Amino acid sequence: MKAIICTKYGEPEVLQLKDVEKPIPKRNEMLIKIVATSVTASDCIIRSLNLSQLMKIPARLALGFKKPRNPILGLVLSGTIEAVGDKVTLFQIGERIFAHTYMRFGTYAEYICLPETSVVETLPENYSFEEAAAIPYGGTLALYFLQKAMIQKGQNVLIYGASGAIGTFAIQIAKYYGAVVDGVCSKSNFGLVMDLGADSVIDYMNKDFKLDDKKYDLIFDAVGKKKSSGLKYKNALKSKAKFISVDDGNPGTKAVCKENLYKLRDLIESKKINPVIDKIYPIEQIVEAHRYVDKGHKKGNVIIRI
Repeated sequence: MKAIICTKYGEPEVLQLKDVEKPIPKRNEMLIKIVATSVTASDCIIRSLNLSQLMKIPARLALGFKKPRNPILGLVLSGTIEAVGDKVTLFQIGERIFAHTYMRFGTYAEYICLPETSVVETLPENYSFEEAAAIPYGGTLALYFLQKAMIQKGQNVLIYGASGAIGTFAIQIAKYYGAVVDGVCSKSNFGLVMDLGADSVIDYMNKDFKLDDKKYDLIFDAVGKKKSSGLKYKNALKSKAKFISVDDGNPGTKAVCKENLYKLRDLIESKKINPVIDKIYPIEQIVEAHRYVDKGHKKGNVIIRI
């Protein structure tokens, strides 16, 4: 099968399209023919190892020292079940599914084997593979952090990075819970964020704006890696309010779980939320896709069609 191999840590050019052995499912596994995946911010961080010196050593221990231990990157997928082991009972051959592989990676390829207990769900009704591949990454993180903050109806909520993969879901999920939502993004994305349900928007490039006139019950930094963002907005919090960031610890399997993927599927089928897709690239243009995501200006998700 064809797969994108990360030959070492570095710029997008380290990603190369190669022929590798097609996997064979074990007795408790499903062989999935991947139709689409997504280039996430996490994929780019893993590929480049663009981290502080303090974080690079533990990252190399977890991922591999000179290159990723699993050279096929990618965290999310949508596709069709092509074969199953004899112990698989939850899914059937031919079912259309989407999934988050978490630390297994492996979705920059034509095929992958996953245990049936993985974070896998059937596609939302009437959804394309490309749309489904845009759900698991930003959706699970947005849902996890907002639930962790115990978001409630009527709260004033500010979402920093409202036009990204996590932020676009966070806007919609916060509105689903009944919050009054302000989004922070670039001026060019005002229309998108308002269309997603935000009650107002703030231009993050405007150095003169102040939040002193409005206090929030919850501020969610959906970007992270911005040392100034927490300090900049914490003075806009009400007493006993909460500031949360995607940098707060490692949500891990608490965020990436079957319950959250099922909840997202339910919200999508009931027309409460929708994924946002910026661009779709063929797998042969994976380098260009990574270059685009590296710039940090994507709107929602960048999809790779396998």
